[in-house]
Amino acid sequence: MNQEKVDEIISRGDIDEIKNAGKDVAVTIKQLTEQTKNEGVDNKAKIDELKKYKAVLGRKVGDMMKAKRKQKEAENKNKNNNNNNNNKKKKKNKKNEKKVYEGEGIDIKREDNFGEWYSQVVVRSEMIDYYNINGCYIFRPWSYEIWERIQRFLDDNFKNSGVKNCYFPLLVTEKALETEETNFEDFSPEVAWVTHYGDKKLNEKLAIRPTSETVMYPSYANWIRSYRDLPLRLNQWCNVVRWEFKDALPFIRSREFLWQEGHSAWETQEEADEEVLEILGYYADAYKELLCIPTIKGRKTDKEKFAGADYTTTIEAYVPGTGRGVQAATSHCLGQAFSRPEMFGITFEDRNKEMKHPIQNSWGFTTRSIGVMILVHGDNKGLVLPPRIAPIQVVIVPLHFKDKKCDEVDVKAKEIHDLLSKNGIRSHVDDRDGYTPYRKYLHWEVRGVPIRIEIGPKDIEKNSYTVCRRDVEYNKNKPIVSSDDLLEHIKTQFTSMHTVLFNSAKAKYDENIASITSYDEMIPLLNQKRVVLAPFCGSVDCEGNISTKSKEESEAYLQEVIEQFGENSPQANRVLAGKAKSLCIPFEEDGSIRTLENVKCFACDCMAKHNTLFGRSY
Repeated sequence: MNQEKVDEIISRGDIDEIKNAGKDVAVTIKQLTEQTKNEGVDNKAKIDELKKYKAVLGRKVGDMMKAKRKQKEAENKNKNNNNNNNNKKKKKNKKNEKKVYEGEGIDIKREDNFGEWYSQVVVRSEMIDYYNINGCYIFRPWSYEIWERIQRFLDDNFKNSGVKNCYFPLLVTEKALETEETNFEDFSPEVAWVTHYGDKKLNEKLAIRPTSETVMYPSYANWIRSYRDLPLRLNQWCNVVRWEFKDALPFIRSREFLWQEGHSAWETQEEADEEVLEILGYYADAYKELLCIPTIKGRKTDKEKFAGADYTTTIEAYVPGTGRGVQAATSHCLGQAFSRPEMFGITFEDRNKEMKHPIQNSWGFTTRSIGVMILVHGDNKGLVLPPRIAPIQVVIVPLHFKDKKCDEVDVKAKEIHDLLSKNGIRSHVDDRDGYTPYRKYLHWEVRGVPIRIEIGPKDIEKNSYTVCRRDVEYNKNKPIVSSDDLLEHIKTQFTSMHTVLFNSAKAKYDENIASITSYDEMIPLLNQKRVVLAPFCGSVDCEGNISTKSKEESEAYLQEVIEQFGENSPQANRVLAGKAKSLCIPFEEDGSIRTLENVKCFACDCMAKHNTLFGRSY
């Protein structure tokens, strides 16, 4: 390829030919780069020249596509002007109404800029508000009630299993925190310290708990003396602080978050192993039964397991809009790492009068779950809340018209509200004065209320009402339901909506898992916003190499897109950047892990041990 050839291709004006030429140049650049890396050949001059040609071809494609869009827009505008002259007044009124309420609805599409869409949704739906400390957020009542429902679900399961709730202090001494040496090294950069009270310096600085092993286990050592004291199974609902350096994202990654953390001590390994999977099952059920989110159960690799644990189990979710995996919740078997003498010295006399160290577990579930729900189900109108978790399941909107009997409409709305409430359905009548129906619809759509009932004077005459479901396009499905059938219809719609949301999320998860056998297959699939299942040796070093190499390739690909389309272009905004990491080693249906035989690792020359899920993650 040379300048003359580039000019010749551009002069013919065939956009497909120009695109293909740009792709050919990109392939040549990649080959020369690999030759330089592997053979030491100096190809810098050639690569720089080809990059210049690639940029010229890319700009030409962009210009041609822009011209094509403008032509199409002009045609559509002309067509609309010809077809809609009779509707000008109606459209103008609707446009003005929308403009009045600008800032209340969602005006960024998730497919255009996922990050900005998410930020707008969590604020305008009144889930959170920003605080004056970066990475800390205010949970508004709408989100906190969702968290309370998650708490109730898990708390009931824990208590039915024999777990007791408790509460330990927020602060921990530096000496105690350093006792947990391995774990402390992992958390040390994120620990927040208290050093003063008033204007006086403390004799010893105190840490705000990043997790509570060091807070709780000294007490376990005091309380456990005999096998009769086991199992000891405690849980606390609390907050923790981890001073993250990564970009904060409400619910998903913040410096303070809410969670439950359970800590148990067992007499035998078998009992501890059983609890690890029992708790993991509760977590998966919470995601499925409340949040309509499918997860994959599995075990973390040695590189990704909790520091100091024998092994870590996890449930992994997937966000189709970004192609990223999400660690949804974890359940760890700590073994005897924390009970041995050099740590917390927890011992008990067993049934044979011998002194032993108990087997310990820990497990946690956080408010990250709320963020996963928003990321998976949210749409361009805002939240889409599953019925079982929604603070308000049905909103009733009375429609008032001039010269009509508004009192009758309000009375009927109150009757329906009472009927639903008596039957355990959380409902609300939006009878605010000065708000148009459109503004009320917008308000509750952004907040994700599952069902809206519209009641007007004519509806009362017909004894039937318009029922709209949040996850169904408004104009495509507005069933009219008789008063006698209303209660059963709503219950049926709750069941249907739950099933539809879960099945839709599961289908997207399943269809975006690709099986591969070589590393070269991975990055193109990750760039398509998918995750991959690959035979993996399990080596910490090998996984480190995968992370490093994938990060470099990801950054190089992003740079190519920026050079071709611009840094703030839609194309650059859609690029999924970041390193690849293992998400989990998936369990079989019976909870076991299948061991591979005579299969090579996809990333090195060693033999693979297990199929492992890899992807980019939050």
